Amino acid sequence: MAKYRVQNPATGEIIETFESATDDQVEQHLKAADAAYREWKEQSVQHRAGVVRRIAELFTERRVELARTISTEMGKSIDSALEEVDFAAAIFDYYGVHGPGFIGDYEIPSSVPGRAVIEQLPLGVLLGVMPWNFPYYQVARFAAPNLVLGNTILLKHADICPRSNLAIQEILEQAGVPAGGYQAVFTSHVQIAAIIADPRVQGISLTGSEGAGSIIGAQAGAALKKCVLELGGIDAMVVLDAGDVAGIAQAAWENRIYNGGQVCNSNKRLIVMDDIYDEFVAELVRLADGLKPGDQLNLGAGEYTPLSTRAAAETVDAQVRKAVSEGARLLAGGVLSEGPGAYYSPAVLVDVPRDSASYREEIFGPVATVYRVHSDGEALGLANDCALGLGGSVFSTDTARAARVASKLEVGMAHVNIIAAEGADIPFGGVKRSGFGREMGPVGIGEFANKRLYFVAE
Repeated sequence: MAKYRVQNPATGEIIETFESATDDQVEQHLKAADAAYREWKEQSVQHRAGVVRRIAELFTERRVELARTISTEMGKSIDSALEEVDFAAAIFDYYGVHGPGFIGDYEIPSSVPGRAVIEQLPLGVLLGVMPWNFPYYQVARFAAPNLVLGNTILLKHADICPRSNLAIQEILEQAGVPAGGYQAVFTSHVQIAAIIADPRVQGISLTGSEGAGSIIGAQAGAALKKCVLELGGIDAMVVLDAGDVAGIAQAAWENRIYNGGQVCNSNKRLIVMDDIYDEFVAELVRLADGLKPGDQLNLGAGEYTPLSTRAAAETVDAQVRKAVSEGARLLAGGVLSEGPGAYYSPAVLVDVPRDSASYREEIFGPVATVYRVHSDGEALGLANDCALGLGGSVFSTDTARAARVASKLEVGMAHVNIIAAEGADIPFGGVKRSGFGREMGPVGIGEFANKRLYFVAE
């Protein structure tokens, strides 16, 4: 099987294949990126921001075509794909409008006679290694701020997302990013290591698994390069009480199965207070019953999309089976389709033992795992009993009560009475083994900036 390919996960059909880069081609990518950087950084920030705003317009103009591309590549519904294109456009527009204001020079008080100024300058060529679950959004939140800042980008996308990566490059060049300023690269792991080590590359951003983050982080550290890692999450959604139990269960379910459950900051652990637990779980089971596989390009009511690949679906199935063998109970769903398609029916899993291996594993698929607790303290202890720390949420009709618990969550993003606040202006990132660094919002543009001191003596 070709490494880089468009493969419809609903059928397993390989639609298009792409040649992997040779070492000579990698060298040409590096030369072009470095040359583009030296041109791009000399443009005014207003010019760069205007180009980035034009990128947003082009995403909007081509939204249907772009959405169909990723629906075919990785299986999300066409409606979800359209939402993603719109979100990517919003991110480009946000940084095009606000980016220049985020990176302006500012003076700081100085005990040494003179004027001390902090400049925020570009670093150079950056490498992005991005996953398949949000092919445009993941790239936009990395590319948009860095293009405004003046950096250039080599983008290694997931093996199953070559067509969307090429479409991004085409749009960026059409908008006015110089040739070489954004390049879709079809590289191997060995070549990625060589790119990280290359002196022309000044920073690396990875969104992916813990394992990938450990490798990329080690390579970046060995090369003394700045690195941002957004890794996995087993985010807790804590429900302390609810005026409408069925309603909050439905919200939890819809968020958990969104994008086939293939979302880093999805509510993967539902921690529910004892007095509403049975009603909450019963509603999840009702919602899971009777769902059927559907065509992601024409999804009907009561249908669900395939996962990204057959291998991904098989992995989720194996994880659920393992949890059941360790004492968990599967109450609904959890059926792996036959044949080459990547369908796995959305599932409800309960009673996962806290001393089991499954308790510590992230399930990257449509599985709602529910835990019963009896106090706020027990709920908080369970939520924090995790090596990962991306996000988390706490729900209660008493906002102050929810806020007290949420304030103690060991995460990068804590929420009260909302599962996950997301927007171009909202920072994103985690702690513990969920990685480090932030993307989005006013802080995301500074991760790969040279915050240079400029001092003029009196």
